[in-house]
Amino acid sequence: MTSHPSPASQPPPDQGRAPAASPRAPAPQPPSDQRRALAPQAQAEHAAGAIETVFRMESPRIIAGVARVVRDVGIAEELAQDALVAALEQWPRDGVPDNPGAWLMATARHRAVDLVRRRENYARKLAEIGRALPDAAAPPEEPADPDDIDDDLLRLVFTACHPVLSTEARTALTLRLLGGLTTAEIARAFLVPEPTVAQRIVRAKRTLATKNVAFEVPHGPDREARLGSVLDVIYLIFNEGYAATAGDDWLRPSLCEDALRLARVLTALMPKEPEVHGLTALLELQASRTAARTGPSGEPVLLKDQNRSRWNRMLIARGFAALGRAEAASGGAPGPYLLQAAIAACHAHAYSYEETDWPRIATLYGLLAARSPSPVVELNRAVAVSMAEGPAEALALVDALAGDPALREYHLLPSVRGDLLARLGRTPEARAEFERAASLTRNERERELLLRRAAEQP
Repeated sequence: MTSHPSPASQPPPDQGRAPAASPRAPAPQPPSDQRRALAPQAQAEHAAGAIETVFRMESPRIIAGVARVVRDVGIAEELAQDALVAALEQWPRDGVPDNPGAWLMATARHRAVDLVRRRENYARKLAEIGRALPDAAAPPEEPADPDDIDDDLLRLVFTACHPVLSTEARTALTLRLLGGLTTAEIARAFLVPEPTVAQRIVRAKRTLATKNVAFEVPHGPDREARLGSVLDVIYLIFNEGYAATAGDDWLRPSLCEDALRLARVLTALMPKEPEVHGLTALLELQASRTAARTGPSGEPVLLKDQNRSRWNRMLIARGFAALGRAEAASGGAPGPYLLQAAIAACHAHAYSYEETDWPRIATLYGLLAARSPSPVVELNRAVAVSMAEGPAEALALVDALAGDPALREYHLLPSVRGDLLARLGRTPEARAEFERAASLTRNERERELLLRRAAEQP
């Protein structure tokens, strides 16, 4: 929710402003020739602002539309950038067009057609893309069918998240092509050098081209597996913003916002997929807690200590609505994201930590473990069991996970174990577990929290 300054923070009337001009003494105006000189400058500034805003909003659609023509996301991005350069040259001079997004799309697609014409294999390429170019001589200003834009975006989503790419490459390419982030912004978000991100993006585009990855939405048995890859990338982006892996900040809200925006776009593109709605519900509900998850100095605030009045009720309502759509579409066979959203909904329904329906959460984690077996899911189930049945029962579950190789360097395993030991009064062991967890995390804020919890053990 956007916060607004209180009335007390506003300057008193007329304070800091020039006195109002007397009706008999109109404010002085610049000479007429100076006014004429200011007009082009103002037009140029207006055009520059419009170009940046429109391109940020429309670049995924432009890239998707052009990729349908050239069948190469790397070339499509270059042609979209060419359209941007053309706008930078023409709009300050000629003014911003009535439909700037359509102008950019038409310019980029026209250049795509020219590129295809210049290729030696033009005839083969034209046959291959036939339906995408009904009139190669004059590309339309806008697609004839508005649904074509959605189809192209959906193709771009599945292409950017293709399993032939590494997880890091999928993430970077998705944020670049669909999130509209610059290489520098992605590097800052994930705390990696900018050249590293640039290399990942370049290699990802090259891999898609050399592997001849089809620019299409998969069908049949491949669709569910490929959709899982898309959802996993969006969730990974959200999680990195929700609980940063490394660095000095516990939260990176901009990444959460990017992931949530991508999830909402996907629900519009695939309204019949229950897991798409499930992921969106999960992110809406998780994002609702953002304001309460850090203290005044940016320190982490654990769920049990959060001020729930700071939870965003609008996001919670959106999450409940998305969860309802997911359940209606699932046909009684919930997928992993729907189950996680149902768990998040249990927290959102509770007015306090103590009122949380922990037995239901434990049951839902059991269903999730059966649907998508994972030691991390089992660890989360142990936390719910500790609240529903007691720390002793949960400690047995956690100890059974101690030898799992996937959790060997996972800092939340000793963190959870330390909390259970503390509740059982085994404080020296709890202190050692918190200290071990602090040594494993790469996030400075989380390290401070764990060391503080270690110091609190008598």
